[in-house]
Parts: sequence; structure tokens; C-alpha cells
Amino acid sequence: MSDESSDTTPDLISGGHLVAKALKAEGVDVIYTLCGGHIIDIYDGCVDEGIEVVDVRHEQVAAHAADGYARITGKPGCAVVTAGPGTTDAVTGVANAFRAESPMLLIGGQGAHTQHKMGSLQDLPHVDMMTPITKFAATVPDTARAADMVSMAFRECYHGAPGPSFLEIPRDVLDAKVPVGKARVPKAGQYRASTRSAGDPEAIEKLADLLVHAEKPAILLGSQVWTTRGTEAAIELVRALNVPAYMNGAGRGTLPPGDPHHFQLSRRYAFSNADVIVIVGTPFDFRMGYGKRLSQDATVVQIDLDYRTVGKNRDIDLGIVGDAGLVLKSVAEAASGRINGGASRRKEWLDELRAAEQAALEKRLPNLRSDASPIHPYRLVSEINDFLTEDSIYIGDGGDIVTFSGQVVQPKSPGHWMDPGPLGTLGVGIPFVLAAKQARPDKEVVALFGDGAFSLTGWDFETLVRYDLPFVGIVGNNSSMNQIRYGQKVKYGAERERIGNTLGDVHYDKFAQMLGGYGEEVRDPADIGPALRRARESGKPSLINVWVDPDAYAPGTMNQTMYK
Repeated sequence: MSDESSDTTPDLISGGHLVAKALKAEGVDVIYTLCGGHIIDIYDGCVDEGIEVVDVRHEQVAAHAADGYARITGKPGCAVVTAGPGTTDAVTGVANAFRAESPMLLIGGQGAHTQHKMGSLQDLPHVDMMTPITKFAATVPDTARAADMVSMAFRECYHGAPGPSFLEIPRDVLDAKVPVGKARVPKAGQYRASTRSAGDPEAIEKLADLLVHAEKPAILLGSQVWTTRGTEAAIELVRALNVPAYMNGAGRGTLPPGDPHHFQLSRRYAFSNADVIVIVGTPFDFRMGYGKRLSQDATVVQIDLDYRTVGKNRDIDLGIVGDAGLVLKSVAEAASGRINGGASRRKEWLDELRAAEQAALEKRLPNLRSDASPIHPYRLVSEINDFLTEDSIYIGDGGDIVTFSGQVVQPKSPGHWMDPGPLGTLGVGIPFVLAAKQARPDKEVVALFGDGAFSLTGWDFETLVRYDLPFVGIVGNNSSMNQIRYGQKVKYGAERERIGNTLGDVHYDKFAQMLGGYGEEVRDPADIGPALRRARESGKPSLINVWVDPDAYAPGTMNQTMYK
């Protein structure tokens, strides 16, 4: 007797099942989704292919989770949403992945071809909307092309620097069945080539020569070091050539805290005084002062996956397009046999930077150890940093409070730092927790939220409870959108600093308890560490609601150029 729930016969296969087969071929083992009538045949196909279907409460969460999954695993993430508002709700998540160079596929529903331009339910021009924020956006025109188009979208995710793709699939295309022999189903590993390039050999030799002869070199290891899984090559290079290393974005954790080549607080000093500066996998965007924070007298080298990024916003002396890990490995090999003299000369330079590092730390020490109440944000992030282990994935989701953490929190291992990236999106925290804990259940996940940021996607805390995904969450609660408040205070005066940025005093610890998680309130800085440990021991999704000083601002907030 045939299984009435199955959508396939030996001779026919539906569009949804073809999509699922293509996802399986790409190695996708989970999709993030919010259900809708346009997309349910994909669910049915995923069940047959052994792909987990994780349902969330908002499509933005689904898209952010797919982004987070890609960052953690190195495989593309996938979110599936319904047409119209389902797809528009996911736009922010796709845009964030676009700016963060994160490979993911968003599949959106669409009304039937036969109802095109007739005003069908939830009909919108999705492809037109998605084109500016994706590497590829298209409509699947025919059921037999469904798997082929999914594979095409994944292939485009890896053209140059990684990024998102979008496919809309009309309902009749998804639900229709075609003969199996008519459909092209690309085989795993056989529909796209390796994109790993070691760069121009002449440029590799030139960079090796520059580093060997540099007196005061410095290197910035950006997100692409982790994207390309180039950690070992980066470590080999900086140690062999005795080069001080700074890390940002997903590159944080490349070197562990305490490593003699790990530097954090002296970056501006280094970039103002170095004679050779190597920028790896980081654009000259606002985070780099558009390149203006680098000494004009330094020889500047930029390495990036995307040709369009190299030399953008600032002239460079040498540009290399390629895989960060392969490029750095090639440079280290090219420099081997002639590095000892240059490396030994740099002891004074490293000592100089270490002194600058110590001076910056001592300037902050009073606040890092402050016993004041309300709690100083520096004390909170210092306690979090002390709490992290080598297995803790740290996630930052907020404005001012996460800016504080960026100066203090140091992940202990590669790939253990997650933040939204250059789009500065608030609300990535809970979705990133969902993806990180699902992809790496062996890891502890620790997330710091601003109270404003948590509010945007916080209801999916319930999803973490429902799927039994424990994590340690901390809300730095000042009942304010403080990063914006500071700018208003500076521009318009104290009497107008509280316009449009003040939130209610929300007890997020009780919110967590209400949804079945662990919650605790902290007002005394001495209680932060014990509360974090209790959250860890609870084995539940948790929120520690820490009341922080609303009148303390991060230096990064106060130095933002938009407020000057």
C-alpha cells in the first residue's frame, strides 16, 4: 500500500522535493523557517532527505540564523520563508549577510505563475527587492529546473567574497510534479569549482621581501582569515616573521590571549608608527576610518577575496586577491630561510607596542574593577571575559554595550567571536545563538545583549527553550539606546538627549523565566560572576539581567565621526 503522505512516486518528483535534494547535495542539514502555504512542499522534501526543519517566530530570525550557521560551520546556511511579508521580513537578515560576506541562501515563496500580475496572495516583486543585497537573485521558472537553480544560487554565493543568494519559487512550480528523468539534480561536489587562490606569485614574493626587511611591521587579521579557515597559516606567518597581530571581526581568536604576538589595545599606535602594514580580509570602511587611520608613510598591503575591495577608499602599495589562508601560507614559505635577521630586530618594536598596550589597559583598570552601582559596563564585560573558556563562543548583539566588550572580551579560540558585522544590525544575538548551539552542541555559547537589541528578536528565546538549546545570556540593561543618546547629548544638549531613545525598565530575567528558561537579576558587581556560573549550571537558555550605568559611554561611541 502506498504512503499517502509521500509526495513522490518512482516516476514523478515535486518541485519541493527537488529543492530538498539540492540542499542535501550542498551539505545543508538544517533550514530555518517560518511556515507559509507557499513553501510547505519544501518541508515535505526535507523530511525525506533528513534535513531538520527549525521553525522560528520571525523571518528575520530565520535569515540571521542561516547567516550564523554559515559563519560557524563554513557551509552555506539556508532559510525558507513564505511570499510577501515573509520575504520582506527576511530582508534585514539577508542584507546583514551581504555586508558580512556570509554565504547563505534565502528561498522565498511566490504566487502561482498562472496568477502573475493578477494580485495573488502575498505577491510582491521579490527578485527586484533582493537584487541589490545579494550576489544572485532569480525566479525558478519551471519545476524541472528547481534543483538546478538551487545549485546555481549556491555557486554564486562563492563568487569572489562570499555572500547571500535569493530564489523565489512560485507555488505552482514548487507543487507540480515532473518525471524524474526530466529534472537535472546536480551531484554533490560536481557543480562548482574551488575558489581558493594563492594570489599572484610575484606579489607573494614582493610581500615576503617587504616583511623580511620591515623594521616595524604590523598585520590586521580580519574576518576572511576565519572565512577561509586560514588560522594556522596566519599563526605560522606572525610567529615565523615576528610580526605583531591585531584581529577584528571573525578574525578575533586567531591568536589566543597571552600569545606574544597578540595585540588589541595598541592598534591605533601601531598603525600610526609602523613602516609596513598588512590588512587581511578587511575593507577600508568606517571601521578602518576609510583607510585614513593608517600612517601615510607606511607601506600598505591589502589582501582580500574580492578584487573590488582592494585599494578602495585608500591607495595601497601592493594588493593581492586571493584566499587569506593560502596567501599567508605562501608568503611564509617565500620568506623562509631569510627571516631570522629581520625577526630578531623586531624585539624593540614588540616591546614598544606591549608598553602602549599596558598603558591603555592601566587607563581602564579602575572601571574594569569598579564596585560602583549602577554597574559600570567595563566591569560587566571584564567579568564576562574572565568567565569565557576555550570552548565558549561569544556573541555580541548591541550598540554601546558591545562596543565596550570589543575592547575587553578576547575569545580564546578561532571562530569563537560573532557580531553582526559592518551593517551594525541589532537583533542578531538570539538567531546567532540558535545557529551556533545547533551547529556546535559541544560548545558553550555566551551572548551579551543590549536591552534595545534583545527586544528586536527576543521572543525567539522561546525557540531556544523549545529546542532545548542552553546558553548563557547577559542583558546589559540601561533602559536606553545609549549609543544614539550620546550623539543627541553632544549635538543638542542635555535637555534634548532623551528624545526617542529611552526604554522602560524591563526585567528580562523574568521574561526568561516566563518562557521556561533561567533568569536572574544583578545590581551588585560582585554578583556578576556567581550569576554567570549559576546560568551555566542551569543547563537552560538563560538571561542574566545586569543593570548598568546609563551615563557611562564606550570610547568607541564617543569617537564616532557622525557625532563630531
